[in-house]
Amino acid sequence: MDWDKLRIFHAVADAGSLTHAGDVLSLSQSAVSRQIRGLEESLGTTLFHRHARGLILTEQGELLFDATRTMSKQLETAAARIRDSEEEVYGELRVTTTTGFGTLWLAPRLPALYERYPDLKIDLMLEERVLDLPMREADLAIRMKEPSQADLIRKRLMSVRMRLYASPAYLEQNGTPLTLPDMARFRLVSQNANAPQVSAGAALVRELNTYAISSTFTVNNYFGVLQGVLNNLGIGLLPDYLTEDFPSLVRVLPDVESAEVPVFLAYPEELRHSKRITAFRDFVLEGIIAYRRNRSATNT
Repeated sequence: MDWDKLRIFHAVADAGSLTHAGDVLSLSQSAVSRQIRGLEESLGTTLFHRHARGLILTEQGELLFDATRTMSKQLETAAARIRDSEEEVYGELRVTTTTGFGTLWLAPRLPALYERYPDLKIDLMLEERVLDLPMREADLAIRMKEPSQADLIRKRLMSVRMRLYASPAYLEQNGTPLTLPDMARFRLVSQNANAPQVSAGAALVRELNTYAISSTFTVNNYFGVLQGVLNNLGIGLLPDYLTEDFPSLVRVLPDVESAEVPVFLAYPEELRHSKRITAFRDFVLEGIIAYRRNRSATNT
């Protein structure tokens, strides 16, 4: 199979347009069209349905696109490993983690990483879905459970618990609950128990809701929960790592907390020697060590 034709096919399938693919490849539309026709003839099948709004892959085209997408990711990995300098850290690093951890803990610390490595390009993907690291959907993940995929290097970073917090202003205006049944008189700010989240957090939300709480505000990530708490909306269920960056938060019902949630950093075995991975991993570990130190000082 002609590699050049496959490269052009991949660009067209990705763009959904001969014109847009031509712009990416610096080729004319007619040249791109000829290559696609030649590929279809060599395979004896139609790869695209053509209509006025663009191109749609046929079933056969989808199969080929899956193959070229895998090839493209593998080539990107190889190119990244080749480019990795023994002395410098540069290039793109695709990092995935949850919306809460990414927005509330990781992102605020990244300016220090960029100051250290100004040529680094981080693509931060925030979602609860677990991306496939061996298939190169991301280079590195920070997850709220131990990864089960094979061929991953993994490092446990810390443990997190979900606890109840409120703003001083909210407690001054509404009082402070002293027992769990008291929560019925307060507004609970949390993720919906059915929203994608760590199971420990969902379990505690369900437990709290057994106390006939009359007013609730739910949002699908912890960033939204935090904003509600900071704006005096109610008592929020939040991860305890927030106390380092938001020391004004007041912990409510100190005996109430979720089960322990382990936080793991993971990346594919094949990226073991990547300078970008090493730089990011070490930076995160430094931040975790500082966090642990501050928490220990606070507890004592």
